[in-house]
Amino acid sequence: MITIVWYSVFTFLSALVTNVGQLAVLRLLAGIGIGGEWAMGGTFVAEEWPEQRRRAGAGYMHTGYYVGIFFAALANYAIGGRFGHNGWRVMFAVGGLPALLLAAVRHGVTEPSRWKAKEGVVHSWAIWRPFAALFSRALRRRTILNALFVFVSICGLWAGTVYVPSAVTILAEAAGRVGPAAAQLASRATMLVAFATIIGCLLMPWLAEGLGRRGALAFYFTLMLIFIALTFGIVFYMGPLALTRFFVCLFFLGLGGANFAVYTLWLPEQYPTECRASAFAFSTSFARFGGAAVTFLVGAGVQHYGSLGIPVAMTSLAFAVGLLLIPFGVETRGQVLPA
Repeated sequence: MITIVWYSVFTFLSALVTNVGQLAVLRLLAGIGIGGEWAMGGTFVAEEWPEQRRRAGAGYMHTGYYVGIFFAALANYAIGGRFGHNGWRVMFAVGGLPALLLAAVRHGVTEPSRWKAKEGVVHSWAIWRPFAALFSRALRRRTILNALFVFVSICGLWAGTVYVPSAVTILAEAAGRVGPAAAQLASRATMLVAFATIIGCLLMPWLAEGLGRRGALAFYFTLMLIFIALTFGIVFYMGPLALTRFFVCLFFLGLGGANFAVYTLWLPEQYPTECRASAFAFSTSFARFGGAAVTFLVGAGVQHYGSLGIPVAMTSLAFAVGLLLIPFGVETRGQVLPA
């Protein structure tokens, strides 16, 4: 609940800023809440849902992120033209709405029985002990690999799909669609990517059972490898033909973006209750720091090449590395959630 209030409040306050410095500070603070939400949400679903429904629950949970992106893009589509230069302020104000869900979360959700059984033990530990357990001899290898897997995914999200609106705006303006028309087209592109990712999240439980956790992640990584390189490295430079073909590629790029849903299922299966949330938090937080560094590198590449196509396309190489690492991961298909 704290994470929901945290990111909602600082997102809402972003609507009131008067300079870039204030915005940067508030976005940093909002990011702290956002960073904690996925780890706690994924852990909660894993521990609370019945074993036979846990796979589906992981897929359902992760659709929420992209349903939110879809409706945010829809809101931007409507608000952008209506409020003009102040549209971004309205969007930040809308971003504060999740705090209104706090009452429902507080009264409709209880602590999982798995956690209650271990709560007394964990509370007796020093604050650093759950994290130290992640690097014990039994868990060290999987912890490092999981952090690297999520890092690869973050490269694709932050350095890849985040540039979709900018790329579509550039292509739209080259095709003669400027101003609000270009902004609305960028919103449609974001909605398309989000819609495809929702489909990918719903497919994830079936893929994870049929191909295994490692096989499912490899499937999504392969899609990202191919379509980031194709979309930004080739289609982006096709001139008048680029815009339509770019949208076709975006569907498959969005489908591959569902690789994050695999972690919501897979990570909790690899750790016991007393350090499960810590493992989730460490893997995702480490990846975000690395992803931020890659984003700066992509920005430097854009400045060097004078175009965002090639630098973004190069982030597909991260998925090639990820595919080489996947065989070393722990396969948990057919295993129950550890106690």
